[in-house]
Amino acid sequence: MKSMANCRMYIGHIFFTILMIAGAFPVTYGQEPASAQHNQKPNIIFILTDDLGYGDVGVLFQNQRQKINDRSEPWVLTPNLDKMATEGAVLAQHYAAAPVCAPSRASLLSGLSQGHANIRNGQFDKALADNYTMGGVLQQAGYKTAAIGKWGLMGSSRWSEDGDSWPAHPLNRGFDYYYGYMRHVDGHEHYPVEGPYRGAKEVYENKNEVSKGLDKCYTGDLWTAVAKKWIVEQTQGQGAEQPFFMYLAFDTPHAVLELPTQAYPEGRGLNGGLQWIGKPGEMINTASGEIDSWVHPDYNAATYDNDNDPSTPEVSWPNVYKRYATTTRRLDNQVGDIMQLLVDLNIDDNTLVVFSSDNGPSIESYLENEPYEANFFNSFGPFDGIKRDVLEGGSEYLQWSSGRHVLRQAKL
Repeated sequence: MKSMANCRMYIGHIFFTILMIAGAFPVTYGQEPASAQHNQKPNIIFILTDDLGYGDVGVLFQNQRQKINDRSEPWVLTPNLDKMATEGAVLAQHYAAAPVCAPSRASLLSGLSQGHANIRNGQFDKALADNYTMGGVLQQAGYKTAAIGKWGLMGSSRWSEDGDSWPAHPLNRGFDYYYGYMRHVDGHEHYPVEGPYRGAKEVYENKNEVSKGLDKCYTGDLWTAVAKKWIVEQTQGQGAEQPFFMYLAFDTPHAVLELPTQAYPEGRGLNGGLQWIGKPGEMINTASGEIDSWVHPDYNAATYDNDNDPSTPEVSWPNVYKRYATTTRRLDNQVGDIMQLLVDLNIDDNTLVVFSSDNGPSIESYLENEPYEANFFNSFGPFDGIKRDVLEGGSEYLQWSSGRHVLRQAKL
């Protein structure tokens, strides 16, 4: 079993491969990827989830459990991620740089292994170094860039005297637009206004605090609606020919395990699914109903053989696992929504989409007297280790899927 220390080099491969595909760096060996020869550079979307395990994705592990149909081994479904994998590629030898959030994300954005990155261990809210970042290099290559969701790399007084001025705000590290949670701990609450488990949080658009009016906005839905809105804006009007790069960093599923307000909206893409409304108190089209309430029907009445004895009645899944499965399925819907948007805008064949998690699965729950164990779904898949472990289960693989044209031309 490989330890994570043997695999940290791979994060740089993701960084530089993306930049070469985008034409940000010239290719100096072999044949230049055909996509770099085209006048129109590919759009790039990097989707990063929070504490999603390798084994939580259907095509990577859960589908095997469903096929075996051992009633003592429950499973979850991710049909949209499975479709991405079928149409694209799974890079099974790419690893997260660290088994915990902040250093993993810092290495991803900087392209540096943990041996060289300035943010390590549990250094939450420490300023990302003022150096090359994926966003900054792509800016120089002519890309419009956006970061949406969880940041936590802006700097704080804990680490430097000027930390409270947020020197490493996304707008100072290669991004033209930002919307999301600036502070690391804010990402531990999925309802910024109500804050039922960890208190109210602040949401920023660029450098302005904008949480007022975000009532009943579940962050996974909120980030997706904002992402869709921004993508649409990049394809319309002046500058529509400019390629874009989006870093979409979810704060779900994570240990808070909060539920959405309602079922996923009908349809997907441009005219369906999640939509930005922009009305205070109704900023998105799921900002209604009861917060932290909706369980996916596939899991609401789910049962399993808890004692591994077919002769005894099955029991309901514990609430904490219904929540985790619902949150994971919601992420799958959100990704499918974005993928359909690319089709509707006719840019799917020239958009590279990367999907990953920042580290392996957690064994944490913020629910009182409701512990969470990663082995209920075997979220670590066929590996050993969980979040904070330096085994493969803690160093999440990268699943890479995209528009077929981009992958094919790049010969990945």
